[in-house]
Amino acid sequence: MALFGSSKITTKSTTIKPTVVRTQNVAKEIQKIATAHKIDVNLVDFNLIEIFTYMRIIDKEQDGEWEGIDKHDLYELDETETLLNPYVEIKQTYEIEIFSGRAADNYFSDFKFAIGANASKCKVYMSIAAGSRIEEADNLNENLTDIINKRKIRAGILINIFDEMLLDVVSKLSAQIKVDGSAAFEKKETLLIAEAFEPTPTRDDALILHYENAKTIDEKEKIDYASRGFIQSVKENELLIEYIKPMQGTPGRNCRGEYLVPREPVVAHEVAFAIDETIRQEEDSLSVKYIAKENGYIAFNDNIYSIKNKMDINEISFKKTGSILSGVDSDVNLSVNEKDVNKDAIGSGMQVEVSEIVIDGNVGSNSSVKALKASVGGQTHKTSFIEADKLDINIHKGKAKGKEVHITRLEHGEVEADSVTIMQALGGSIRAKDVYVEVCASHVKVTAAQRIEINKLQGSENIFIIDPLLQEDKQEGLNKNQENIQELESIVKSIRSEMKKLELSIKKGTHSFLDIKKRLVHYKKNGVKLPAAFVQKYKAFMKLQDDLKELKSEYKLKNDTLLLHTTQTSSFQDNILDARVINRDRWVGYNEIKFKLIDPPEELVYKPAEGSRDMIFGLVQDEEGEYSIKAMKE
Repeated sequence: MALFGSSKITTKSTTIKPTVVRTQNVAKEIQKIATAHKIDVNLVDFNLIEIFTYMRIIDKEQDGEWEGIDKHDLYELDETETLLNPYVEIKQTYEIEIFSGRAADNYFSDFKFAIGANASKCKVYMSIAAGSRIEEADNLNENLTDIINKRKIRAGILINIFDEMLLDVVSKLSAQIKVDGSAAFEKKETLLIAEAFEPTPTRDDALILHYENAKTIDEKEKIDYASRGFIQSVKENELLIEYIKPMQGTPGRNCRGEYLVPREPVVAHEVAFAIDETIRQEEDSLSVKYIAKENGYIAFNDNIYSIKNKMDINEISFKKTGSILSGVDSDVNLSVNEKDVNKDAIGSGMQVEVSEIVIDGNVGSNSSVKALKASVGGQTHKTSFIEADKLDINIHKGKAKGKEVHITRLEHGEVEADSVTIMQALGGSIRAKDVYVEVCASHVKVTAAQRIEINKLQGSENIFIIDPLLQEDKQEGLNKNQENIQELESIVKSIRSEMKKLELSIKKGTHSFLDIKKRLVHYKKNGVKLPAAFVQKYKAFMKLQDDLKELKSEYKLKNDTLLLHTTQTSSFQDNILDARVINRDRWVGYNEIKFKLIDPPEELVYKPAEGSRDMIFGLVQDEEGEYSIKAMKE
């Protein structure tokens, strides 16, 4: 079935009598003759007889006459005055002999290659197919150059201009073939065979808003619609905006001899905004850059860009703002003003990271707040998380972490910090180096590294624990120390075993060694040549003694190090005798005091009697080294 009215062309066995023509377009001429003789164009070939190169000067008034250029002068053409002169035109005419069949140089039948060029036709390449092969033959250089030039001519590429490197390419191939008898190409190879003058492309102007941090989303990546970038945080010296200046490209000329004129640049993004003193401007020949002079977030009001660090908003929610993640080191300070007890100032699922934040109202479910300094005037949801170096919470039901934490009322929430102060604890978990609770109700678990102080105890079922490994760095230090001890114990055991083997070998060989030593002294005294076997045995025994000496030295070093690490284990609880659990009130109901020891690893428990007036409890060690929890004066 024919498409678009085409019909099948029957190829006849007609041959073409060798025909000599002059033409500028060899491919077109071959196609014309093939069509006239009804022969497939792929069965038509040609021999290149001569190349004629012409040049002329054109101007507005008239075109100059074409003048021929000798091929020996082509490579000497002046770059600026001739080849990059817009008024110069270059063309080539080829005298060829066209015939049917293939050229006589069919020993290149296994040499599969194609001629290609880049988009501008300023670089021309020969691409040799994998599996190609060239056998040694007479006049190889000339024939190889000829077949390449014929392909170039078919592609409209000029000959003997811009192709100085072709001679080197052919010479290297020819040299390899002469040495090896042939050249085989296991992999595809691409070689540059002509290079003209690539024009510099024109650049349009552009305005790049770097602060927007555009992110390419992978198709498989889940898009976080909650993080919409309500504010764009920036850092000091960060590049915010860049205006790329338009630039007119430079002209060139390609390997077809065509003069390439760059287009005019498009100017569509000229700067129409202003900046204030928080942003500096830097300009060079290529662009104008706008750079932040301080940390904060970028604001655009009244057509002016500026850096600010304070913002008042009513709420942070999925609908209004999305998550705000400017970073705790951004110097951005937020005030969230929603106070309605029935609403959330920080909405469900929101994430906030700023330097400082004041939240007048509630923190919603599954939300996260991180800052250097934070305060919550309402209450935190039981599934919320808030972290700040300095943290103040009114009613806490979720999880909190910080350095200095103050909570007005703890309602079954969790707190982890260096220092914690709680005015009223109604259940919950507290972990810190030092803890102070003004009023302690029931079901409160307090774990401290150094001090727990309760001013008023109004409930029971409370647990007060002193744990010297509460701080992460100490726990990590102990774990590392234990790893070192295990490693050293293994090394010491291995060295000790090796020492025993050497000591046994030396013990068994001592008698023989002394006998050999005596004989060697006798031989030497009488000027007799020392037997090689005796000398070898003597040296081997001496080496055993040297090896044992080195092992003993290494054993002492490793054993001393092991002893040091073993001693360090107990040092992790050095201050536990100074730790205190203090209840300024009388004891009510059932409560427990616990001290966790590291060396020996055990947990001591003390249950104050109800109604007891003992206030201060600590750990004491008796003369036999046993620990116990006792009531103390201080």
